[in-house]
Amino acid sequence: MQVKRFGVSLEEEMLKELDKLVLTNQFPSRSQAIRFLIKSKMVKESWDQNKTVAGAIVIVYDHHKRELNSKLMTVQHDFHELILSTQHVHIEHDLCLETIAVKGKSKDLIELADKIIGTKGIRHGKLVMTELG
Repeated sequence: MQVKRFGVSLEEEMLKELDKLVLTNQFPSRSQAIRFLIKSKMVKESWDQNKTVAGAIVIVYDHHKRELNSKLMTVQHDFHELILSTQHVHIEHDLCLETIAVKGKSKDLIELADKIIGTKGIRHGKLVMTELG
């Protein structure tokens, strides 16, 4: 892929915000920060257009919660065509972290993530998606 150079004019306040982004994310340059922002916008548009995306649903929960594992399995089986793999890790005696790799239409992944994260007993959950291609 060939890199093209171009000039960018920004108001001073916006430039300060860009420089904060560079520092916060430890980007090597402003150019990398701008690439990050453009890519983030493109990914968001693919979600909005219900394109096929890939991602991960990460949840933390107490595995001793009554019937929680059974409920999670039921939801995952209902959406089996979206789930690529699941990794289950014991992070403390009672706490588990589960990462569910997923691929499908963005709206379907959001629906699946909402059902999983909304299950009573889930302490924390998040869906991360990225565009394909």
